[in-house]
Amino acid sequence: MPRALWEDLPVTSTFAEPRPSGALLLLGQGSDLASERGVECTGALPAASDPDLLERARVARAALGDRAFVLGHHYQRDEVIALADVTGDSFKLAREAAARPEAEFVIFCGVHFMAESADILTHDGQAVVLPDLQAGCSMADMADIAQVEEAWEVLADAGVAERTVPVTYMNSTAAIKAFTGRHGGTVCTSSNAQVALRWAFDKTGGRDGEGKVLFMPDQHLGRNTAVLELGLSLDDCVVYDPRKPDGGLSPQQLRDARMILWRGHCSVHGRFSLDNVTAIRERVPGVNVLVHPECKHEVVTAADHVGSTEHIIRVLDAAEPGSAWAIGTELNLVRRLAATHPELSVHYLDSTVCFCSTMNRIDLPHLVWAMEELVAGRVVNRIEVDPDDAHWARVALDQMLALPGLDPAPTTVD
Repeated sequence: MPRALWEDLPVTSTFAEPRPSGALLLLGQGSDLASERGVECTGALPAASDPDLLERARVARAALGDRAFVLGHHYQRDEVIALADVTGDSFKLAREAAARPEAEFVIFCGVHFMAESADILTHDGQAVVLPDLQAGCSMADMADIAQVEEAWEVLADAGVAERTVPVTYMNSTAAIKAFTGRHGGTVCTSSNAQVALRWAFDKTGGRDGEGKVLFMPDQHLGRNTAVLELGLSLDDCVVYDPRKPDGGLSPQQLRDARMILWRGHCSVHGRFSLDNVTAIRERVPGVNVLVHPECKHEVVTAADHVGSTEHIIRVLDAAEPGSAWAIGTELNLVRRLAATHPELSVHYLDSTVCFCSTMNRIDLPHLVWAMEELVAGRVVNRIEVDPDDAHWARVALDQMLALPGLDPAPTTVD
């Protein structure tokens, strides 16, 4: 059942709202047809100012009942989270969807690549719905399948493709996951990236051999994991830039490298800087700095704690009352953690607003519209992955599920 309404959450007096940033796009406005989504969002949306919007949402959700399963990513707005049956990170939500084969509709309040993963892991009789088709991911957009295939040719020309294993982050398109599956690689999450990289290196002769990993699309997660958890050096890492001829790398650089990092990043986590860490330590003595591994290497090394979204939540849940925390991740989540932990002093690591602008496209009007359309018998904004891509992406996902430390049971589809 949906969680308690967001306005019922306790309010903490320690959380200071960051300043608006002039760099932010207006949420929900504009479109990019060359992006991961590649489609316009259609439909007559209710006005955000409609005073009956929340009641309409409740009525539509009740009318759908067990026919629908609503997933809410941690970075979603509070009013969307209030209507979710379950919350989590991208892979947890996809697995939760697969574990509900009786649900006719899976309404994914997240971004496009997440809905693709849910479509891959659920059965054909389920319809995965994304309330706004323009809700994409800037990181996923940074690795286009044509660019990745060209990069593989560059590696082949340098004579290293045969000893390179592709590893793609969950935050990638189905086409990239399928490429990874076709070439014997695996998918990883921010929680199990270390395990995935160890597996990939072992497959190619170990970290001390000549094996290599092509890590996509987030260079920071790949670099932080390789250097801080596997003991490789920064010199073992090179960055492949798809906008430059041959990725901007010489054949010798590719032959010498152990980690070939795709030039991609998260537009939210990439904003945090070493200056942010220094400033919060000066302002809040004794503060614990907790950041996501998608942050830059210098930010991660300056932090006290590093971990995935789920890890960040667990750390705050277990934190000593009265302790101070500065968190480097998406603002919706940090604000919600501050509200649910009034016994802690919770601070946002950046001094300015840092929402995930594409995630925020899933707002209450879009969610109400999608649910009301389903109630009326019209399936809108269905996400369907090409069958061949779905097959090979599932191969890569299944390889991840076979890695140690990740329970495969929830992804079983009847």
